[in-house]
Amino acid sequence: MKKTVVDMDNPDLPYQRTRSYKWWIRVAAYILFLLSGQSAATLLGRLYYDKGGNSKWMATFVQSAGFPILIPLLIFFSPMFSNSTKSTRAQSPSKPKLSSLAFLYLAFGLLLTGDNMMYSYGLLYLPVSTYSLLCATQLAFNALFSFFLNSQKFTPFILNSIVLLTVSASLLAVHSDSDTTKISRAKYVIGFLCTLGASATYSLYLSLVQLSFEKVIKRETFSAVLDMQIYPSFVATCACVVGLFASGEWRKLGEEMKAYEEGRVSYLMTLIWTALTWQISSIGMLGLIFEVSSLFSNVISTLALPVVPILAVLFFHDKMDGIKVMAMILAIWGFISYVYQHYLDDAKSRKDETNVAEVSGGTTEMC
Repeated sequence: MKKTVVDMDNPDLPYQRTRSYKWWIRVAAYILFLLSGQSAATLLGRLYYDKGGNSKWMATFVQSAGFPILIPLLIFFSPMFSNSTKSTRAQSPSKPKLSSLAFLYLAFGLLLTGDNMMYSYGLLYLPVSTYSLLCATQLAFNALFSFFLNSQKFTPFILNSIVLLTVSASLLAVHSDSDTTKISRAKYVIGFLCTLGASATYSLYLSLVQLSFEKVIKRETFSAVLDMQIYPSFVATCACVVGLFASGEWRKLGEEMKAYEEGRVSYLMTLIWTALTWQISSIGMLGLIFEVSSLFSNVISTLALPVVPILAVLFFHDKMDGIKVMAMILAIWGFISYVYQHYLDDAKSRKDETNVAEVSGGTTEMC
């Protein structure tokens, strides 16, 4: 559930996107990429553990290692190679210092490394259904960090969302999950805390990314969004390689591959497809940010909330008992409350823009 978000809803953007049928086709394709990639990556991550994989660093590595497939997009949308109207119309301020960008990418890359590692522990020690429901708390953390870092106001609907998501997570915390009979209670608690910590860390990451775009990068172009995805992913991948060797886990990878229940080829394909599906999800996220808005992209990402637990029941035979169902209902309710508040904000913003346009038009006529 881990993808770069910036605010593309700025009314000062220098061009408007025509919402033709081609636009709808592109948006539909990006939605498919995001939902299918995110769901498949989560399930494949669990499959890796279920069939004999045990390297936390390898599970963390594949979450960012697929970034090279985005490089062709970066080249295509680079101002040096693109002569499109979007590039020529974009009038961005002076570029930030290279040292500032390097610091941002390094810091974000290391932050992503820790975040991905916590997600790996959560996926190892929790059933997929429980893991996915806990990831929904990202919305609540996002609201909190946005309040402090991005000047987002708390409203009754936002507070309602935070309370509901907190109660949902609390139910899972006190729930003695019968699916975890193979895992000690201590490991379940570790998985729970790591998933919760990962959701909080990723929400902090998103708020910091938005803040850095506003204060440092000051460009809202697709190439800038790709930069923010590729370079931190490169740093995170390098950090994972260092961790893999420093921890000594690399020595066990050969034995792990031999002992993998489905065979060596299946072992490699599981890792490769996990890396690819995370990047497919990233392409969908980036596309929706560029074509619509960061809010819409976040909303679609959270739509996977009820999808993954259902797939986990089908493929991994997770038990969906009453408490989990109640936690899911509360999480979905909190999600709807969160989205509805943003719908109200968007409607108010559009109304204000219309009023400004009407006043401006009336002033022009009087002149």
